[in-house]
Amino acid sequence: MSRITLKPYEDRITTHSSPLARRLLKIMTDKKTNLCVSLDVDSKDELLRLADALGPYVCVFKTHVDTIEDYTYESVIVPLVELSKRHNFLIFEDRKFADIGSTVKSQYTSGIFKIAQWAHITNAHALPGPGIIDGLYSGTKDISEERGLLLLAEMSSAGSLATGDYTDKTVDLARRNRVFTFGFIAQNRLGADDEDFIIMTPGVGLDDKGDGLGQQYRTVDDAVSGGSDIIIVGRGIFAKGRDPVAESKRYRDAGWKAYIARVK
Repeated sequence: MSRITLKPYEDRITTHSSPLARRLLKIMTDKKTNLCVSLDVDSKDELLRLADALGPYVCVFKTHVDTIEDYTYESVIVPLVELSKRHNFLIFEDRKFADIGSTVKSQYTSGIFKIAQWAHITNAHALPGPGIIDGLYSGTKDISEERGLLLLAEMSSAGSLATGDYTDKTVDLARRNRVFTFGFIAQNRLGADDEDFIIMTPGVGLDDKGDGLGQQYRTVDDAVSGGSDIIIVGRGIFAKGRDPVAESKRYRDAGWKAYIARVK
């Protein structure tokens, strides 16, 4: 794969159209990390313990709060937000919204999760069309902090249908609201260089090749040199027998080394 050259994160801060993206790029620059850790756990204590222990090494934590069996807003979200302030990271709730505008607005703002209140970033499928962006964006109107949306343009699973014309149309959809829709979940660089979409890439591993359930892993260098801004790592850090702190440092260092090579 050819190596894509992009401006350094710090040079992109002042020119990006999204306030959330500008904040994220600043965190990445200050902490020298392009690592997003996927906190796929089922208990609040484990979630908060890992967020505290790994917080210094990440720019983003990705969550699935609906898998936490002992979830309450007060016992999970309140302390998680405090940890995000202490360690200077953003929270990405991997909700993958996929419904009409009015429904996703309710899912985003209401219920027991109230995602819009605390998740700096969320994501959505482009399948429903522009209404899904409009619905989610309308849910941010009363939120004082920056919020941002990623569209799922490509996936790391074998046989994914998010390819070709679907991916192209997803990019076109993102162009409708560049203040809120700041990037993509993707495996490749998408959009024109001057559009500067943030690319977050799952399925990145230093040791693993797959999981037997369709997940396909790429190396850190392959992802970053190909245009990824942020690598998303889960099982590569939490697999049995691995030290999550040591592995987080390892992935942070590998991701930053690949980024430095790209901007040079």
